[in-house]
Amino acid sequence: MHAAIKSLKKYKIGYRTAKTAVAVSIGITIAQLCNLDFFVSSAIITILCVQNSKKKSLHSAFARFVACMLSIPFSYVFFEGIAYQPYVIGLLLLVFIPTTVLLKVNEGVVTSTVIILHIYSRNNMNWDIILNELGLIVIGIGAALLVNSYMPSLDKEMKTYQKKIEKHFQELLMEMVHFLRENECDINFQNKLKVTSKEVQIAKSLAFRDVENHFTRKENYYYKYFTIREKQLDVMDRLFARVTGVSTLIEQREAVASFLEELSLCVHSGNTAQLFLSKLQKIEDQIKNQDLPKNWEVFEEQAQVYYILKEIEQYLVIKKSLKVAY
Repeated sequence: MHAAIKSLKKYKIGYRTAKTAVAVSIGITIAQLCNLDFFVSSAIITILCVQNSKKKSLHSAFARFVACMLSIPFSYVFFEGIAYQPYVIGLLLLVFIPTTVLLKVNEGVVTSTVIILHIYSRNNMNWDIILNELGLIVIGIGAALLVNSYMPSLDKEMKTYQKKIEKHFQELLMEMVHFLRENECDINFQNKLKVTSKEVQIAKSLAFRDVENHFTRKENYYYKYFTIREKQLDVMDRLFARVTGVSTLIEQREAVASFLEELSLCVHSGNTAQLFLSKLQKIEDQIKNQDLPKNWEVFEEQAQVYYILKEIEQYLVIKKSLKVAY
């Protein structure tokens, strides 16, 4: 019993599934009220046109409408011109499918094939049949566009991912601080980096869907934000490799550790990059004024510290490009 309840909790009806069910019901009801033949076929067109964004839905509807409209004259030429025989369907598709690919409406091949088979099953073609098929096309596509005209806001989900990612960034920075001060790692940095990268990718896909739900919007704040975090992760990967390459130079390690600790406390959606760039420049100036290395080993570590500062600078420059306007 407990296992059954547990598996039932996992069963979840998605928003797109619910929309598809509603759209199919609307499409079949209207087609049936209009006394159209093959009225249940409108459901096939509807299901294929329901997408997870407004732009995708509109593009899908356009491709299927054009393909379906093409299928009617193609059916007339092949069936009336040759014969109503199974091999003619094959010949028709041999010409029809490349045509849809050429016109970039091959997404509508399945729905247009339904129209072709309707005409074939009638063994005849007249205006009543053509109007019937046009009715199925318009009703099926129209029902899909109707339910897809409303899309729920994704802001809450994107905000949740933003907070999770910022927390991960804080942990990654503090892990570097810990290493600089203690010469040891508490967590598997690379695994944490992969988890964060995966969440950034999911968040970016959500933000992209949000862009596609607005016809006049090319990009939104969240998409830009997650793209910046993605670029910063690449920098952090290189930065950690540099940090673990410094084992001496206690004073310089502590200066970098203090800076990264302060930076970790300011991982948020605001843009304080310029402030930290100024502080970073002061640290760099202080290190430049120190005595030159007296042996090769110290020289190598000094060079590593220099590259650490440059990686941190790159991290901040990337963040600086984000406009705080959301």
